[in-house]
Amino acid sequence: MPRYFFHIQHGERYADESGVDLSGEEEAWKEATFTAGQLLQDLDGALKPGQEWRLEVTDEGANPVCILHVLAERH
Repeated sequence: MPRYFFHIQHGERYADESGVDLSGEEEAWKEATFTAGQLLQDLDGALKPGQEWRLEVTDEGANPVCILHVLAERH
């Protein structure tokens, strides 16, 4: 099974050093959306206008698989 790594960027980069074994890119996408939802909820108001938050999934070769990107704006 391929291994995927879920890196977070919110002010600074938090690299996933261990990764997780998943069946393929479709499962990695599902895991990314689920994980992003949980992590954004855990921010508990810490994402301020003008800030960015992102979750980047890479494969074992450090190739990007998908990126979820949130930009906070206030109008």
